[in-house]
Amino acid sequence: MREVPRAARLSVGCALLAAAACALPAVRPGAHTPWGTVALLAALYALCEVPGRCPRLGRALGGRLPLGTGSFFPVLLAAALLLDPAAAALTALPGSLLARVDEPPAALRRLWRAAATALAVWAAARAAALLGGPAALGHGPDAPDLPYALLPAGAAALAFCLALTALDGGIRAAADGLPLGTAWRGLLGRSLAPHTVHGLAGLMTAVLWRSTYGPVAALFVLLPIGISCWVFAQYHRERAAHQATIRALVQAVDIKDRYTRGHSERVGHASVLIARELGMPEDRLDVVRFAGILHDVGKLGVPTRVLRKDGPLTPEERRIIELHPEYGHEMVRGIGFLGEARSAILHHHERMDGTGYPYGLRGEEIPEYARMVAVADAFDAMTSTRCYSRARPVPAAVAELERCAGTHFDPRMVDALVRALDRHGWRPAVTADETAPAAPRPPGAAPATQVPPPRETGPEEPGRPARAEDPPDPGEATSAPQSADPPHPAGPTRHRERA
Repeated sequence: MREVPRAARLSVGCALLAAAACALPAVRPGAHTPWGTVALLAALYALCEVPGRCPRLGRALGGRLPLGTGSFFPVLLAAALLLDPAAAALTALPGSLLARVDEPPAALRRLWRAAATALAVWAAARAAALLGGPAALGHGPDAPDLPYALLPAGAAALAFCLALTALDGGIRAAADGLPLGTAWRGLLGRSLAPHTVHGLAGLMTAVLWRSTYGPVAALFVLLPIGISCWVFAQYHRERAAHQATIRALVQAVDIKDRYTRGHSERVGHASVLIARELGMPEDRLDVVRFAGILHDVGKLGVPTRVLRKDGPLTPEERRIIELHPEYGHEMVRGIGFLGEARSAILHHHERMDGTGYPYGLRGEEIPEYARMVAVADAFDAMTSTRCYSRARPVPAAVAELERCAGTHFDPRMVDALVRALDRHGWRPAVTADETAPAAPRPPGAAPATQVPPPRETGPEEPGRPARAEDPPDPGEATSAPQSADPPHPAGPTRHRERA
């Protein structure tokens, strides 16, 4: 588990203090807080969140329930319409603290969720109160003031959405070191429509609560909420199936080419870093990650004897290697959820100057995702420690990418990766024999970074032995020993001649 940055811990602390200040008026003596309504709404919200943490119930319903805090926001928006802001903030605390957390640190995440949700409910209640929301709901035999009641309900939903968006973007910026603009980009657009629906459901709950039928009638609103949660669960199950498909393909590649174990995942991660730096919407980042993870899936169609060959490749074997992007594209053609990732798999060996393969595309003809993956691919190949070569330092790899920007790589993608590395750093990992020490360099031998070996996926990266699957570039030779790894170069030549 990575250490939580100090800025993120400070943000959580400030949010907790702000939430406590907002809720404090409700517990002061003489506040006249309707504790019965507060308790019922808080218990209802907590009860709705509990199934997500109950594995037994999840198994009974066909699998673990992927329910989250957002599923039952209508209960909180009803509280924002029924109660004053301080009391409404209290209703969010029990359910937020009980909600399921899938990633560590769980305690800190729950505290943040409780504080952020309480602040959002407080803001929603303030917006509704300013527009006379409680009075517009009616009371007992008095009919609600419709359609005017839609105005305070809409204002409450908008304030709730804005508060959560601002807080979520802030904590992302603090935790990941992102600029605020990048952290906030896309959050509001994705959450506005769901929160509008939550606001309407909250208005229905509040109107029924204030009617002559009382709180029992409001429970009927749980039926559409339950249906929406079921749909939400189906979406997450489908997403889990997609992830399982990707994992199976990656594992098959890792088994076939043992020298690049873990490489695919790291290329996916680096591709996402580039996409985020370029401001790509969050809903496209999964496709970028899939493109990076599956970029070498076509190696499943390359004979193992070629991938693991220890000697020089014949011209025929080089032609076979250069077919792996097309093999990969054919393999994933029918997987609809991959979307644009398929074009990245096909074109991630194209180069900006048109010397790449399989089609020799140049410049903007190369799909954007493919240009991202090409840079991520080359960078990880240079910074990965293999059993037959040492990793190059990140600054050396970056310098090589920058040298080849404009000829092999899209300069915009290289610049984005450099900025992302400045912010997040990079932790390369051993991808072949985890226990094998790097071979020592003989006394007087030239530094490894001075030997430019061939790589199977792009420009050559100095300091690595040539791979049996790397098609050489005419006119440049290396006497480095051949190995069986699917590299990702970042050097000046497309492929180097083998000894």
